[in-house]
Amino acid sequence: MEKKFFGTTKEGAKVTEYTMENASGMCVSVIDLGATITSVKVKGNGGKLYDVVLGYDNPVDYQNHTYYFGAAIGRNANRIDHAKITLDGRSFALEANDNENNLHSGTNGFHAMLWEVEREEPQSITFCCLSRDGEQDFPGNMTAKVTYTLTDEDELVIAYEAVSDQTTVANFTNHSYFNLDGHTSGSVEEQELEILASYYTPVIDSKAIPTGEIVSVAGTPMDFREMKKIGAEIGADFDQLIYAGGYDHNYVLDKADGSMQLAARARAVHSGICMDVYTDCVGIQFYAGNFVENHTGKEGASYGFRHGFCLETQYFPNAVNEKNFKAPLLRPGETYRSKTKYCFKCVE
Repeated sequence: MEKKFFGTTKEGAKVTEYTMENASGMCVSVIDLGATITSVKVKGNGGKLYDVVLGYDNPVDYQNHTYYFGAAIGRNANRIDHAKITLDGRSFALEANDNENNLHSGTNGFHAMLWEVEREEPQSITFCCLSRDGEQDFPGNMTAKVTYTLTDEDELVIAYEAVSDQTTVANFTNHSYFNLDGHTSGSVEEQELEILASYYTPVIDSKAIPTGEIVSVAGTPMDFREMKKIGAEIGADFDQLIYAGGYDHNYVLDKADGSMQLAARARAVHSGICMDVYTDCVGIQFYAGNFVENHTGKEGASYGFRHGFCLETQYFPNAVNEKNFKAPLLRPGETYRSKTKYCFKCVE
């Protein structure tokens, strides 16, 4: 494990970057600010290393931008309608940071916290944080952990764990933006994607709250059951794509039985890099980077509209309020656990 000073936050706290390397030369870097993935370097065609995630060179840029590049998200990933929840008969008003909704737990979510390193090995690191009762406006003192492991099979495994002394919400994810041709390469619309989901959860309007329905993808541009280019139908005259300016939707995974299952595949012809996503979650949010504005990222890269895509494993959006969805509740005496892995290979 290589460690180096990454910079200081706006508040003056020091941030450290940790880099893991496996036997094949794949490298993954993470920082303790937001337990954030800053770099994933994978071998592509000709043995060239490609950094396939978007990011920044310093902590302040991560703090100043609201794209959540690479961050751990919690206590609740995605949106909560009208920023309100009811748990055990008690109502809680959350921060309304996305129109009138709560998105990714508000401005003080896990992505904004400085995590502690609990365990460190050459190819694995565990971050830990205490989210106190009332923090992010959620109830309960929650101890949360996220472990990043780089295997010699070119897999990045992300494991989450949490306990709480009160009933609360636990729905964690990682918000990495992938560009399998490299983070400097521009649009991902020519890259190909398959999602193993026959259904998705449509949204009411541009505020992106699900209707509560579970609808078939068949015969619509939402269908990724066979590999196709991300941009193939992204501009279709279809209400769901118009609402979100492209893809930003939750897919209902076909084999969501709590075991690790293949959820999605992506590939880039230019680099030859393929990525398979496995998870034990019930859903996956496919976001095509529709709201990324032009700005400068790491290594001086120019980032903009659809320069990265996200595959965020999760409970369904607004599941805490929607009776038709499995609720992401964590009660005292229980342990929240979830695991996702991103598996990389090159097909020349």
